[in-house]
Amino acid sequence: MEAGKATDVSDIQNEDELDEEPGEVIESAPPLKVGEERELGTSGLKKKLLKCGHGYETPELGDEATVHYVGTLLDGTKFESTRDRDEPLTIKLGQGRVVKGLDHGVVSMKKGEIALFTLPAELGYGVVGGGGSVVPSNAIVRFEVELVSWITVVDLSKDGGIVKKIIEKGERNERPGDLDEVLVKYRVALVDGTVVAETPEEGIEFYVKDGHFCSALPKAIKTMKRGEKVRLIVQPQYAFGVEGRDANNGFHSVPPSSVLNIDLELVSFKPVIDVTGDAKVIKKVLKEGEGAWVANESASVTVSYIARLEDGTVFEKKGIDGEQPLEFITDEEQVIAGLDRAVATMKKGEQAILTIHPDFGFGSIEARRDLAVVPPHSNIVFEVEMLDFIRENAPWEMINHERLEAARRKKEEGNLLFKEGKYQKAGKKYDKGADYVSEDGNFGDDESKLARELRLSFWLNGAACSLKLNDFQEAIKLCSKVLDIEFHNVKALYRRAQAYMQVADLVLAELDIKKVLEVDPQNREVKLIEKNLKRLQVESNKRDAKLYTNIFGRMTKKLKVEKVENEKS
Repeated sequence: MEAGKATDVSDIQNEDELDEEPGEVIESAPPLKVGEERELGTSGLKKKLLKCGHGYETPELGDEATVHYVGTLLDGTKFESTRDRDEPLTIKLGQGRVVKGLDHGVVSMKKGEIALFTLPAELGYGVVGGGGSVVPSNAIVRFEVELVSWITVVDLSKDGGIVKKIIEKGERNERPGDLDEVLVKYRVALVDGTVVAETPEEGIEFYVKDGHFCSALPKAIKTMKRGEKVRLIVQPQYAFGVEGRDANNGFHSVPPSSVLNIDLELVSFKPVIDVTGDAKVIKKVLKEGEGAWVANESASVTVSYIARLEDGTVFEKKGIDGEQPLEFITDEEQVIAGLDRAVATMKKGEQAILTIHPDFGFGSIEARRDLAVVPPHSNIVFEVEMLDFIRENAPWEMINHERLEAARRKKEEGNLLFKEGKYQKAGKKYDKGADYVSEDGNFGDDESKLARELRLSFWLNGAACSLKLNDFQEAIKLCSKVLDIEFHNVKALYRRAQAYMQVADLVLAELDIKKVLEVDPQNREVKLIEKNLKRLQVESNKRDAKLYTNIFGRMTKKLKVEKVENEKS
């Protein structure tokens, strides 16, 4: 565009109408069309769209924008132009580098957009004029602006200590966390350009939580996406402070109170997941799997792996070097707990390294495996790939008879586990089974009756598991759900009475026992806990009597002392 020459709106519109993107939305107004003019806000700043930009993003105050502009008076007199120099100007939005009002216009623009802004005197050069004395005082001015590009600037530390300028945007939305392993490239220089640190060409790997070079680096990395490139301006308090740093470990010395300029690229990162929540099973993803589904509990999985001790000794291989892959069902205790738990979080095709604590491995026993012996209390490492899996269908994915059949299977599996003394796992089976026959299942009449019977059975059996696990509040909750449906269910009253006694709620326990005996006066088990209840009530009454005696004794003594003191006075 020739400097100072008015832009032919119709030509631009014809050129760009096929590429036109929706314009910015200002105070819920419709997007500007090419050739349309509108006031931005209430400041008097007007914007006329000459050419649409690309995408949907716009810069913000604080960002660094690169613009071409031509400034004119209302009569067309040109007083300033970057096009005369054929070099755009980079400005920090919000500082009023050109004129103070123009920045608020630029933040409404998209990349590649051209707009004509009309500024009243108070937003332009004011009462003193300017523009090389060409602009008179109180003059209305116009700026034709093209937004060439901009760099997003973020104050990471909120105190100006770490300023991040995004040079190249990254891919996707995932950002690394503290546990993740990152691959980065960086170049660190002082303000005078002296390079004090630089990674090899292939970059360097480290865990974010371990930190690297200076405290600003991991803070910045956690805000970045894969492939993102940034420039960090790091003040001394986030670098090496007033002391600086001596040369060591291949790094040059850093003088005291040095500001650092760091060019940083996040090449990639490997997500690291704390599977158990206590760092006893850690999964590092080497290759992401396909799709959104993970294997989940009760899935039939096929995996290959190499299993090693911490010193690298291989003790087992599956699906590698001619060995058959391993097939098993998750959450069925068919493999060690750490492998079981981690595999249930994997996608098809995913490759990962698992680090497993003895509590989720072979524990305190010596385990003889195919290729070596695993000593007691050994941490072990699996390099595993999820070859395939068949997920167990969720209740909402089944028709009614499939849900009922799945519920029966869960009941049988839970009963078997209960007989083996595996109460926690049995409770999980009963809990899952109840999901298949929930009240929102829309069963027919006959199916509804069967679903109701199964549902009550799951809650009763779950309460029995909770009693064995000393989870008395859960037992009370499950029994109460049964009694909401069957007011005089003997098993629910009996088990809830047991739980009430364990939490010392003897009044409610007595009520439940009385209800059972009303229905089944010869129930031997209930009569036994009634006898135990009476013993507990006697002991409770004795404790209460002793407590009240002590309280009244102290009160009496206090009153006597106060009486003596009053008589003396």
